Amino acid sequence: MNNKTRRQFLKTSAVAAAGTFLIPSFLKAFSGQEMLQEGEKILVVLQLSGGNDGLNTCIPFGDDAYYRLRPNLGLRASEILKADHYLGFHPSMDGIHKLFKDGEATVIQNVGYPNPDRSHFRSMDIWHAGSSASDYWQTGWLGRYLDASCADNGSASRAIELGGGLSLALKGNECKGLAMDDPKRLYQAVQEPFNRALVDHHSDHPQVSYLYKTLAETTASAEYIFEKAGIVNTRTEFPGNPLSQSFGKVAAMIRAGLPTRVYYLELPGFDTHVNQKGQQQRLLGMFSEAMGAFAAEMKSQGRWKDVTVMAFSEFGRRVGENASGGTDHGTANVLFLFGGALKKPGFHGNHPNLTDLDEGDLKYQTDFREIYADLLTHWLGVDHEPILGQKFKCPGWV
Repeated sequence: MNNKTRRQFLKTSAVAAAGTFLIPSFLKAFSGQEMLQEGEKILVVLQLSGGNDGLNTCIPFGDDAYYRLRPNLGLRASEILKADHYLGFHPSMDGIHKLFKDGEATVIQNVGYPNPDRSHFRSMDIWHAGSSASDYWQTGWLGRYLDASCADNGSASRAIELGGGLSLALKGNECKGLAMDDPKRLYQAVQEPFNRALVDHHSDHPQVSYLYKTLAETTASAEYIFEKAGIVNTRTEFPGNPLSQSFGKVAAMIRAGLPTRVYYLELPGFDTHVNQKGQQQRLLGMFSEAMGAFAAEMKSQGRWKDVTVMAFSEFGRRVGENASGGTDHGTANVLFLFGGALKKPGFHGNHPNLTDLDEGDLKYQTDFREIYADLLTHWLGVDHEPILGQKFKCPGWV
């Protein structure tokens, strides 16, 4: 390879690393991996980015303080999808309300962590890492799960993020997830003639060799994913919104039997400082539609009992509304678990106390790392202590 071609390769690789590829550093080809069979557990994580307003998601309509503190944002009791005499769901969440009534949803209230941070970036890093507020970790809780799988099984359990970038949550020391927008687009990208030609070359220079290795492994993985899932159709028709389409891709990959234990999705836009009502209604409607369609498809595949979906946001919002028709950054929030094999469906944790506040914010009761510990131990089947850095109680939700 001459210097001009080498420079072109390095430039192309840098662009790829910042764009659709975002390929993990030690990703091995999928080839040779056995397909997941019925009974093997799958975790889907949905990140509601921006700080979803939990009090207008699961609404304490039975508390007069809710209407006193939210005279404009408070939703009328007649609008709310009732869960019991005190709590109900936002009116746009009929799909999730049905899952709740069917015993396929667990709602954990007042989830947070000690000394909460109200910065989007810092709080999300804490959730991604599974760390305390005072620790700064360079790996994520699911990335360390992948590392543990490498050590135990000789090859990484796979993790795929649907989106333009790889989250900290899926970055380990030795193993990382794979980020992509779409199996077909990734396949088409690696089939470009320049990339195909590079796959057949190698270099003794450590840094250049690393790039060759990454590209070769990416090509093999893209081909494998497309071969297995690129032409698989789901039985359920997924709505046209982006989140539903992402869930549809996950469902197709599950139907194809990919050796993937973890899928990661994002729904952005929840930073509702201004004119919250319409924006949150639209987003929660997308969330509910996507969950309803995904649950229906998993049932048609006979896999709903093998799947748990966790939906979280980096923090909640302030209890009182602001002067701009919205809410500002808060702390504790609701967290959702969905699936066909939940051990404790329904609401858990005390109802939000809207009068005993921490400088205007809800006080957390459940450390989010207890939920991680539960998922790692009881769902993914690994010891959570080395992954999370300490032992947490596992409440047994899954």
